[in-house]
Amino acid sequence: MTTHDLLSKGQEGAFLTAEEGAFLFEHAGTAELMEVGYAMRLARVPDDEVVTWIIDRNTNTTNVCIANCKFCNFYRRPGHEESYITSIDTYKTKIDELFQYGGEQLLLQGGHHPDLGLQFYCDLFRELKSLYPTLKLHALGPPEIAHITKLEQSSHHEVLSALKESGLDSLPGAGAEILSDRVRRLLAKGKCGREEWLDVMRAAHQLHLTTSATMMFGHIETNLERMQHLVDLRQVQSEKPKDAKGFLAFIPWPFQDEGTILKRLKRARNTCTGDEYIRMIALSRIMLPNVINIQASWLTVGKEVAQICLHAGANDFGSIMIEENVVSAAGAAFRFTAQGIQDAIRAAGFTPQLRNQQYDYRELPTNVKQQLLDHSAMIVD
Repeated sequence: MTTHDLLSKGQEGAFLTAEEGAFLFEHAGTAELMEVGYAMRLARVPDDEVVTWIIDRNTNTTNVCIANCKFCNFYRRPGHEESYITSIDTYKTKIDELFQYGGEQLLLQGGHHPDLGLQFYCDLFRELKSLYPTLKLHALGPPEIAHITKLEQSSHHEVLSALKESGLDSLPGAGAEILSDRVRRLLAKGKCGREEWLDVMRAAHQLHLTTSATMMFGHIETNLERMQHLVDLRQVQSEKPKDAKGFLAFIPWPFQDEGTILKRLKRARNTCTGDEYIRMIALSRIMLPNVINIQASWLTVGKEVAQICLHAGANDFGSIMIEENVVSAAGAAFRFTAQGIQDAIRAAGFTPQLRNQQYDYRELPTNVKQQLLDHSAMIVD
């Protein structure tokens, strides 16, 4: 087994094993991984000069959670004085601001609240859609679906079907962390296990709900566990109905450790370098030939590293993130405006293109165009 042979095999679209992926990660040079990752991106994404981005808002339904994740600084236990459930008036303020910024999608997530069952989310989605008919709800995630399913003593299919009927447009790939039960027991005992996370996504694909997938790496996992995570996602994607989109995007990011229990207990630190992240982007493209879009996480690695990732297999720059609370609570501090994200994409040698969650292209809304004009006028002045 040589890196050249494996890279040639991967570039042809063959499904590499987890062992083969780990071998490449440990032995292939960064430049050759980038070269193959970029070549596969050009073959997979039709508009080779375009890098997509989105305007959305990440709002939380509640910060109450009983999953007890050791990497999360955001959650509060039930009854805590800082605990909350977001009110409709607060949603209205946040959604009005979202539309003012030219966005149309709410990334809506929260915690494993012991008292919020299926009816709560169905009622919430219906009310938000009645107030804002054009709003897109990219909401919850497999661990929350698994939690609601347990509360209802129901099935993933029934819960997702009810949520879809109530207004759910797409399902984020949240809470994947590393799809290894060994890792998940140590990081988040209260969350669903590996197989249930994957089963929720299988059910979503059967219902033709578009999904995304994620990976939070760089803590206590092995290189082989990272690659098995990619193999598992690839397998679920290969099982989707032919006319379903399935996983439309994959987004990996490094563990953010600031203030986390893992760091305080000296069990894990964020030691991921820019080079390591770029290598993971390239390997994500190589290991996931059946997933169209790979997103670079500028929020956690910064502009410069994310720009290089566009030459290593990534074709999407994600969101300007009008609001984000969970990852930021652990130390992610980078921010972009609509102007900034487009400037960064152009500086990397590509053409920025606004998109929606389905990766359909959008025209820049009038209010965003005006903001950009105002920005240009300020620079001239």
